Amino acid sequence: MNEFYVLDVETANADYSSICQIGLAKFENGELTEKWESLIDPDDYFDGMNISIHGITEKMVKGSPTFEEIYPKLKNILENKIVGHHMPFDRIAINRACELAELDLIEINWLDSAKIVRRTWEEFAYKGFGLANIADHLDIEFEHHNALQDAIATGKVMLKAFEKSEMTLEDWFGRVKRPINIYANGSTTIKLDGNPEGLLYGENIVFTGALMIPRAEAGKIASELGCNVSNSITKKTTMLVVGIQDTTKLAGYAKSSKHRKAEELINKGIGIRILSENDFSAITND
Repeated sequence: MNEFYVLDVETANADYSSICQIGLAKFENGELTEKWESLIDPDDYFDGMNISIHGITEKMVKGSPTFEEIYPKLKNILENKIVGHHMPFDRIAINRACELAELDLIEINWLDSAKIVRRTWEEFAYKGFGLANIADHLDIEFEHHNALQDAIATGKVMLKAFEKSEMTLEDWFGRVKRPINIYANGSTTIKLDGNPEGLLYGENIVFTGALMIPRAEAGKIASELGCNVSNSITKKTTMLVVGIQDTTKLAGYAKSSKHRKAEELINKGIGIRILSENDFSAITND
């Protein structure tokens, strides 16, 4: 089997279901053979932070199809197919959008290219395996945060990994389920806050606001998933989970100091994703 698809999405706000752009690329026998993209009307608000990342506005999606309207096309193309994606975001977004529209989840054989990267290049096993960084390392030029460009770049990264590892697409389905270093003998101790085999290894997460579960429990879950958990926002932060805010403690602001700090850093080009607690729960329960 030498055929696979790659999917990437952009969202209007922190809710994973608020898809505003989808990009889809098909690869056959090592070549890009088909591509498709569409703006999507999420029927939801556009957050300034998200607009600053991908440049898509509410005005731009006016008249575009909704997710419910393009669902039959996606289902027809992707059902029971191998679909690559870089990190869990895109896979979870598609599933959340299906759930919101009360549509059946599309049966897809998902394959996370980040897991492939971490098991192919030793230098990216525990850090630096974001799409932009690995694409730069492999001299793959693309426009980051354009859904189609991201999908094509992800597919090219996968092809490079197949070549370097001398493993097939089918081989990788089994390999990504095994530890990164299958030859580890315990002689080397690596001190990490997050579980290095976790789905979100390499992410630095911060929580703000009241959560539906105790903060300590949320931190433990995040750590088991691979996240380094911190109490403060820094340039190293990659994820901020926002719970319910007590307005009496915000000193007149609409958002917490952590939330405002994260937005300041995003405006300076720091790659922080702001999630609702529901989105965090979707990741942990996936």
